[in-house]
Amino acid sequence: MTGRHSDKVAFITGAARGQGRAHAVRLAREGADIIAVDLAGPLPEAVPYDSATPQDFEETVRLVEATGRRIVAATVDTRDLDGLRTAVDEGVATLGRLDIIVANAGICIPQRWNEITPESFRDVIDVNVTGTWNTAIAGADHIIDGGRGGSIILISSAAGIKMQPFMVHYTASKHAVTGMARALAAELGKHRIRVNSVHPGAVLTPMGSGDMVAALGRSLESNPQLGHMTTPFLPDWVAQPEDVAATVSWLADDDSRYITAAQIAVDLGSTQY
Repeated sequence: MTGRHSDKVAFITGAARGQGRAHAVRLAREGADIIAVDLAGPLPEAVPYDSATPQDFEETVRLVEATGRRIVAATVDTRDLDGLRTAVDEGVATLGRLDIIVANAGICIPQRWNEITPESFRDVIDVNVTGTWNTAIAGADHIIDGGRGGSIILISSAAGIKMQPFMVHYTASKHAVTGMARALAAELGKHRIRVNSVHPGAVLTPMGSGDMVAALGRSLESNPQLGHMTTPFLPDWVAQPEDVAATVSWLADDDSRYITAAQIAVDLGSTQY
């Protein structure tokens, strides 16, 4: 790996496993120190896949430290702004600066439109929208204070460009994240802070474990023709977390220094028709 992120510090949420772990390890291999946050505990009841565990989070710490970089890890719910601020403040005090924010934490609950409960709708919006906003707010002032500019990367979804059948609440949340990135890019540009959204399609992570596939299958039975909406152009069908992390690394680097308010799809072409 290159040293493209040498001497930088990245703040990453949802870092215990999956895409968040891949972002942490990729940036660390390229020279960054990491401030990592994860709930590492029970998710809302309607989420149909297993929660990340403290052991998952410990493994991320181990993998980052194996690269030779430092990591400050905190178990925090992204819905807790005060908790996030404390985690970032302590991380910056230890590591000296902040240059990159990757707002990765999120949840997904497949449900038909008329089966979504008020609790499920609120949980998805609170985690995916408010949690993303809290992440940006908790870290942005530290990047501004550094006076060097930086990069904020909000992990949206293919559902934030097109839509995802049987996930009205998830689609709404990820469209909100897309708009949030554009709006933040406008206001933070004067500080040379770029803000972009990344839009993964299907990715092979624990979010696809547990009862997730079964829940999608049950919803699809109600309207099978919608099952063709997310067919990719490429033959692979699903990306790896490391594929998304490669895009995040590029957006965090000066190689993309004039790219801001952009929507970068890592979806094998599934949103393009």
